[in-house]
Amino acid sequence: MKKNILVIYYSQTGQLEDIVKNVAQPFEAKKDEYDVIYYNIQLKEEFPFPWPGDVFFNTFPESYLQIPKEIFPPSEEILSKKYDLILFGYQVWYLTPSIPVISFLKSGFAERILKDTDVVTISGTRNMWMLSQEKLKVYLKDLGAKLVGNIALVDRHDNYTSVLTILRWLTTGQKEKSGMLPAAGVSDEEISGSVKYGNIIEKHFSSGNLSGLQPELVQNGAVEIRPFLVRVEKVGNKIFTIWSNLIIKKKEKRPLLIKFFKVYLMAAIWIISPVVLVLHLLTTPIFWYKRQKQKTYLQGINLK
Repeated sequence: MKKNILVIYYSQTGQLEDIVKNVAQPFEAKKDEYDVIYYNIQLKEEFPFPWPGDVFFNTFPESYLQIPKEIFPPSEEILSKKYDLILFGYQVWYLTPSIPVISFLKSGFAERILKDTDVVTISGTRNMWMLSQEKLKVYLKDLGAKLVGNIALVDRHDNYTSVLTILRWLTTGQKEKSGMLPAAGVSDEEISGSVKYGNIIEKHFSSGNLSGLQPELVQNGAVEIRPFLVRVEKVGNKIFTIWSNLIIKKKEKRPLLIKFFKVYLMAAIWIISPVVLVLHLLTTPIFWYKRQKQKTYLQGINLK
């Protein structure tokens, strides 16, 4: 009997869709063994792409506070099956799984699909995904899913270059290299090369032993941890908590607060972030062991 493989994703730009379909290729290639089904999460009120700047920043509080929107139900074909493995592709918005993904996880459909099922999470992000993955781990645990693997593909350029390229991409739709700026997002080579992760997953899945899956994925470059960015994420989460709650509570002042938040965010990226980097470098000898332990944890799939 064929094994059922479900690929869940939401991809605004098409990048994540390319990644998850490449990861799924080894299963697609064995049609006599696997039935691969795709579920593209769709909101009833979609977000625009490219993003108008005001809409992008106005999405922040609901995104960070994980406030869902209404989604179209998965088809009866999807809901009627029991899956042997789920490949779960997601984006990160404001250090948190995107609103469409959160909307699915908070819908009544998620538990029905995910419960008691092995899940491999797959993200395609700028570079800060680590604490978002921690939030996703909690959702999966609460829904009764079994996280068996994680792949995190990122933009390999430095933090400041990637800020410029991602803003250009999101607000104009231009991903390609232009002028002094390189192409935005995960490189085409890594996207096409993600088939290798699918081969690793299929090998472990077909053998019936998924316990060694994540270590082999890590050995093959599926998860890169930059300790400095973990620190930035921790600081960012504290700041985002304050800003998001303030904007939500002060409804009458929302437009003004969003403008202030936009200015603050740009200042944090270009002024505060370099200070955090210097402090991180200066304290490296003191916290080296702690950061190595943290790195090992974040490359894994367990939840503290």
